[in-house]
Amino acid sequence: MPATSRVPLSALDLVPLSEGRSAADALREAVDLARRLDASGYRRLWYAEHHNTEAFASSATAVLIGQALAATERLRVGSGGIMLPNHVPLTVAEAFGTLANLYPGRVELGLGRAPGTDMRTALELRRGHAGHDTFEADVRRLVRLFGGQEQEVVRAAVARGTGVPLWILGSSTGGAEVAARMGLPYAFASHFAPAMIMDAIALYRQRFDADAPTATVERPHLMVAANVLAADTDEEARRQFSTHQLLVRGIARNDRRPLQPPAEHVELTAAEAGMVQEHLAVSAVGTPERVVADLEQIVELTRADELMLNSYAHDPEVRARSYELVAQAW
Repeated sequence: MPATSRVPLSALDLVPLSEGRSAADALREAVDLARRLDASGYRRLWYAEHHNTEAFASSATAVLIGQALAATERLRVGSGGIMLPNHVPLTVAEAFGTLANLYPGRVELGLGRAPGTDMRTALELRRGHAGHDTFEADVRRLVRLFGGQEQEVVRAAVARGTGVPLWILGSSTGGAEVAARMGLPYAFASHFAPAMIMDAIALYRQRFDADAPTATVERPHLMVAANVLAADTDEEARRQFSTHQLLVRGIARNDRRPLQPPAEHVELTAAEAGMVQEHLAVSAVGTPERVVADLEQIVELTRADELMLNSYAHDPEVRARSYELVAQAW
């Protein structure tokens, strides 16, 4: 794939917490990473909402977005995503409408239908009400709140007319169905749940409705997520990537601790090895040239319009430099 045809690169940040470092450290490092991504030419930076975890500090997603916008000049910043079952559309519209007024043309809203946490925490976020699946209705409500609000009884003046771009996120065919029916761009979470990627992409493209009243793109627009770790040598990249493997092993063991330092060898049971392999199937690890070659294969297979890169390293400098190396090689 010649360089001139390469799709845009974006970055996903869950603001990882590393063992031995504080949440304040992680938040400061997130702002520094945003600046470096901006300077490296990444198209967008998204933060992903997570709760009740020792590994990530991205729970107050809109706050992080505001900090990143203030620290950068060109980068589009948004959510990847806001887990809509945890929120009422009105408050989401008010938060993102505020950001859009402060930083016109640079704010995006990716929406997910999962809770981004365990079910006990999800119930607390929803104040004990499990409720029904109102995801698509809530997305439609957001479309109206970011528009003219002519038919709305309860309005959000700060969101009116901002037209904040919406993306639907998913790791199965459910999100693909909503994105297709509403004519919205779709981002597939293949960085942690790649099993249904081809089925979801096919459904999205086959059922995409460009004439839907909510449509914002003329044809299917797909972003695919991939894990990356680039370093000067393949050996060093694989060693640093062991931090990510340890994170997935911790999920398998229900041992969700902060990111661990890299290990020379990651001990896994057969079941854990299967989970790590499945979880990290869409990954590109090695020298920048090797990472680029692997990412090109992902684009060729999926025909993605964009790539969103996810990276973990115990040392935040290793992680930031990985993003820079990939951007330079891409």
